[in-house]
Amino acid sequence: MAEKTDWEMKAANLLKAELKRKGVTYAQLVDKLAAIGVDEKEVNVRNKLSRGKFTAAYLLQCLSAIGSNTLHLDL
Repeated sequence: MAEKTDWEMKAANLLKAELKRKGVTYAQLVDKLAAIGVDEKEVNVRNKLSRGKFTAAYLLQCLSAIGSNTLHLDL
């Protein structure tokens, strides 16, 4: 299995940090994604964030679902 690149790790850490900041669990994220029409299972969310392999569109869907309107990027 290929290792995460630095950029994949940054993307995954960004989303994990936003979830933590908002107090949203993976199970709650699944419910919030469903509310905006994104069908996802908790195990898939966990795997995507663990691997750091997801699209920019998925990142935006997650951020929108949890109500993150602004981000601070330390790249």
